[in-house]
Amino acid sequence: MKSLHRAAWPALGAALLFGASTPFAKQLIGDGAGPSFPFLLAGLLYLGSGIGLTLTRLLRDRGWKALDMPAQEWPWLLGAIAFGGVLGPLLLMLGLSHTTAAAASLLLNLESVLTAVLAWLVFQESTDRRIVLGMGLIVAGGAVLAWPAGAAAVPGLGPLALAGACLAWAIDNNLTRKVSASDALLVAGSKGLVAGAVNTALAFALGASWPALPLLSSALLIGFLGYGLSLVLFVLALRGLGTARTGAYFSTAPFVGAAIAILVFAEPTSTRFWLAAGAMAAGVWLHLTEHHAHAHVHAALLHQHPHRHDEHHQHSHDAAWDGVEPHTHMHQHTPLEHRHAHFPDIHHRHAHH
Repeated sequence: MKSLHRAAWPALGAALLFGASTPFAKQLIGDGAGPSFPFLLAGLLYLGSGIGLTLTRLLRDRGWKALDMPAQEWPWLLGAIAFGGVLGPLLLMLGLSHTTAAAASLLLNLESVLTAVLAWLVFQESTDRRIVLGMGLIVAGGAVLAWPAGAAAVPGLGPLALAGACLAWAIDNNLTRKVSASDALLVAGSKGLVAGAVNTALAFALGASWPALPLLSSALLIGFLGYGLSLVLFVLALRGLGTARTGAYFSTAPFVGAAIAILVFAEPTSTRFWLAAGAMAAGVWLHLTEHHAHAHVHAALLHQHPHRHDEHHQHSHDAAWDGVEPHTHMHQHTPLEHRHAHFPDIHHRHAHH
């Protein structure tokens, strides 16, 4: 197996944090009651993300700085917030309330499949047979897990809600790719604050009240780690891997969640659970071992993001530069043709013939 692309590490880190959050969020659901609680828990998770990342950004920048994002990127970010920050977590909480944490964790693998399908069909991102085969195995595993089988079957409402959450996040992932060159803390923190405020407001409109301090603090902490820091790492991975491949690496998250649910919370399993896990693991392995290289052309491009002066960034500086890397400024890419292993990152969004 070839060494992992450096952008794979933040993708796997995002998967670890988000995967671990699912069984712990499931435990919190047991402490709530009433139709408003899924809204409230979703809101608290994202508030934990938004507040924690905003404080982190303030510490990093040593004070408040104006939001630095190109005007044309704001509609993409707002769309990502609506689907991934409001609709997605609500459907997740509804699904978790009707599904075991281990089964839910594996069903969430559908997010990577739907993310890739949208990336290929709607956003015209490149792919290959290895990635398609891996996605097929993940779908097969999800079908085995969700197929009715007597008394042990997973109730229909749970998988349906979880599939809806996966679709919402798939749309979110593809929209977030459009803003992945911007400050990851800004992107993730904005989503957390807006989504948290909306879901919490909906919960109170439905009659919710503030939970006890232990549940409140637990939800905020889980949100900061599993939704906030995880999303920051996910955005960083989008820059280097593209949407479909980042989703492929992120599809390791459900195995983290399932392992915690089984080992820590002693949830029962079945033969078909392990059959589903085996199929999904094989699909993930195909993704992690992909190698993509061919001659390609870089068109002229003007954009801004943190970068080093590598083979794709051979430009001069109009203003004084202290030589520190990575650094951020608006820079122009001149046309370039070469061959090397690459992914559809922010510099390799070319067509394939």
